[in-house]
Amino acid sequence: MALIHSFIVALIALAFEVAVGYPAALFRLIGHPVTWMGRLIASLDRRLNSETANFAARRSAGVMALIILLAITVAVASIIEGAAAIVGGLPAIVALAVIGSSLLAARSLDSHVAAVARALRSGGLEAGRQAVSAIVGRNPAYLDEPGVARAAIESLAESFSDGVTAPLLWFAVLGLPGAAAYKAINTADSMIGHKSERHHAFGWAAARLDDLVNLPASRLTAWAIVLAALSDERTSAAGALRAIKRDAGKHKSPNAGWPEAAMAGALGLRLNGPKMYGEERIDDAWMGDGRPLAHAGDIERALKLYRNAVLLIWLVLSVLALALFIVIY
Repeated sequence: MALIHSFIVALIALAFEVAVGYPAALFRLIGHPVTWMGRLIASLDRRLNSETANFAARRSAGVMALIILLAITVAVASIIEGAAAIVGGLPAIVALAVIGSSLLAARSLDSHVAAVARALRSGGLEAGRQAVSAIVGRNPAYLDEPGVARAAIESLAESFSDGVTAPLLWFAVLGLPGAAAYKAINTADSMIGHKSERHHAFGWAAARLDDLVNLPASRLTAWAIVLAALSDERTSAAGALRAIKRDAGKHKSPNAGWPEAAMAGALGLRLNGPKMYGEERIDDAWMGDGRPLAHAGDIERALKLYRNAVLLIWLVLSVLALALFIVIY
């Protein structure tokens, strides 16, 4: 797909996803691309990840699993894109955009995080814990109300990068196969890319590749948050910049620290820090030097900042698409 064409399709896809999202009825009927990828990853895990093999063999099996996953994913996306190219014209662009929108999560992320703020306001701590458990992997039983609010904001910042910016960026640069490949890598990382006994070796390739493909988007997301903070007197662009410079590199993740630090600094909060996953305590650095006592109002401020930053990224890509059009034509 020509670069200008993929930019246009990606921009339409994001606009469609923000406006419509992925219909719940369609999810109940056929599932979602991520669930299809998840079933394939689970099958590869069962078939290739032998518990009797040594570390090196299991790591090699994980590399093979990732290659199979990407080969199938890219092949399917390429067939869809090729069929659209045969049809051509506006119908093909719209069809590709609608299909590609399923690989973006701007609207669903917004709705899940907003649900945490509503739950805290209407139902208090227990309702907030239940709502936040849908978007974070940590044990909600250990979260007080500020902890619930911080968890929602942290998830918003990190998922902004890997659920919105990254697939949109790869979509714009490499078309539908690029966005689908990114989503497959990210899904594999979430399922097998952690350091459990079963997946420490087998998920090594997925975790390392996910770090690599998320690197540009995490930086772009952080800068979008900084610039979006200029649009609201209740947020600080300067604070976001200070937090990025001071804290982003301290995060356990080479990418998550960038949007989380930017969000923390812009809102005048402290995010990240120690967490409980099940019964295990994970110590991590704090992002930002503001107050740790977040509340539902801070989630709502974060959502406004997020929406402005998404719009900013869309506008920047639109300008780039227009510039490409002028240069090419």
